[in-house]
Amino acid sequence: MRQWTLSLAVLALVAAPAFAGKFNTKVSVGDKAPSFEGLPAVSGDKECTLNCNDLKEDVVVVAFLANHCPAVKASEDRLIEVVSAYKGKSVKFVGICCSSKQMSEEDGIPGIKAAFKGGKYNLATYAYDGEGKIGKAFGATKTPQFFVLDKSRTIKYMGAMDDSPINEGKVTKNYLKPAIDAVLANETVEVSETRAVGCGIPYQN
Repeated sequence: MRQWTLSLAVLALVAAPAFAGKFNTKVSVGDKAPSFEGLPAVSGDKECTLNCNDLKEDVVVVAFLANHCPAVKASEDRLIEVVSAYKGKSVKFVGICCSSKQMSEEDGIPGIKAAFKGGKYNLATYAYDGEGKIGKAFGATKTPQFFVLDKSRTIKYMGAMDDSPINEGKVTKNYLKPAIDAVLANETVEVSETRAVGCGIPYQN
């Protein structure tokens, strides 16, 4: 009986599913990031496609955003500052919007082009994932929400930019920039996961 019980315990341990992150039901820090190919996107004043394999930098920051979201709007200046801090360094910032088609006028490619023209975000490329496949694969649930990937595209950080997305004046801790710095220096990210706070992503069913 004891051997049978032990065998069942071992089987349960082997069969148990891997748990995702503390605040993410799909991926964990240390996982390979989901790949993405052929997403319609905007870079500067040109339409293009966003492909994971085209990103050659040592660090890639994937930012899930939405033009309509007040939390994203409140974070715009801070995001611009973070992006500007890594000019000339091997860091690429890409945005992805997963809003449903009902919101595509503001959040889709026309809205993204207008955002670039208005100088928002300062991203290298901003893509539209209308079906939400990439956002769901990342486990993204809020905007803004950030994922920092290393050279092997392993997730090293995921969560918020700082501890007060809505009110910059109440920020006491920054998470995104220290994570990028740590990955660039090949060091351990001290705070590797935080809860994203902002607008819920309106995925299609």
